[in-house]
Amino acid sequence: MAIPLSYSLRNLWTRKLTTFLTAGGMALVVFEFAAVLMLDAGLKASLVATGQPDNIVVTRRSSGTEVQSAVDRTQAAVIESQPEVAIGPGGLPLASREVVVLIALEKQGTGAASNVTIRGVGDRGIELRPQVRLAKGRMFKPGSAEIAVGSSIASRFVGADLGGTLRFAGREWTIVGVLDSGGSAFDSEIWGDAEQLMQSFRRQLFSSIVAKLADPAGFDALKERLETDPRLTVDVKRERTFYEEQSQALSGFISVLGLTLSIIFSLGAMIGAMITMYAAVSNRTMEIGALRALGFRRGSILTAFLAESMFLGLVGWAVGLALAALMQLVQISTMNWQSFAELAFRFTLTPRIVMQSLVFALAMGFLGGVLPALRAARLQIVDALRAA
Repeated sequence: MAIPLSYSLRNLWTRKLTTFLTAGGMALVVFEFAAVLMLDAGLKASLVATGQPDNIVVTRRSSGTEVQSAVDRTQAAVIESQPEVAIGPGGLPLASREVVVLIALEKQGTGAASNVTIRGVGDRGIELRPQVRLAKGRMFKPGSAEIAVGSSIASRFVGADLGGTLRFAGREWTIVGVLDSGGSAFDSEIWGDAEQLMQSFRRQLFSSIVAKLADPAGFDALKERLETDPRLTVDVKRERTFYEEQSQALSGFISVLGLTLSIIFSLGAMIGAMITMYAAVSNRTMEIGALRALGFRRGSILTAFLAESMFLGLVGWAVGLALAALMQLVQISTMNWQSFAELAFRFTLTPRIVMQSLVFALAMGFLGGVLPALRAARLQIVDALRAA
């Protein structure tokens, strides 16, 4: 015969203070656990959204990032002439020769300097990124000292909003537009004309070639041909894959550090739950004896006390996840360890994180309550009634 579930719920409601304190401790741990997963998911979502599934990025072999890459004009022409590259209006390939460099800008409020990515794009560069749109102003004119800044840059750096000017590479650059790419990494970049930026930074080589595939299924053949071409020493990747790899170092650090802290904090929460449940067993010894005398088996007693402990975890999960969900309103920025440039992104709550945090909270409740529940189940009827 099973003990009704309402029995466990009623006992938790009777001990309001201890229930609140124990569930509150679990909620803080769930909040930290979910926030770490949301931070990692936000980082990956920001970078994955940067890449288009039918675009490729060609960089120098083993360079890792565009900042460290170099592709000369002859190599760029070879890449653009491949049959898999889509042809746009006017019979020109849908490809962009791009240059990527870092500059330091002053942050608003703190005055601290931070690295920002400057991306010089070719005539087709904007056409290749349909997720990028103008939020304010207009796009820069080719061959001019005009630039467009990402929305994250405009809101966080001194003098970086529409109509302002930035000085770098020995020139004054006028901000004529603000770009919005829907939270992708392009929101943390400044765009300008590639040729003008190359002249200003005294660069002779491009950083990367971005091209659109006529048919995404032709990627493997194109990759093999370019990477084995003796005239080239390049890596060819899908644009989405390229940006996913840019998140690996920082994502790995966030995951390891966050999960380590979660495990440490969860030990404290489980100890708290264990103390609460041991106290409940001690205070209800006569009650346990009465239940056994009424015919409830040891397994029913064990299940009832485990249910109480897991209810504590469930309450902690609901409160902790609700607090973590509010973090989606917060935008943070950090340095991307791959590119050494600042990247802004938001916490992102996904259905997978909801389920992972639920399992984590229930596991804390189970592990914190299993020993007290075993103790309650092992009490002898006579001893329990005599203790009263």
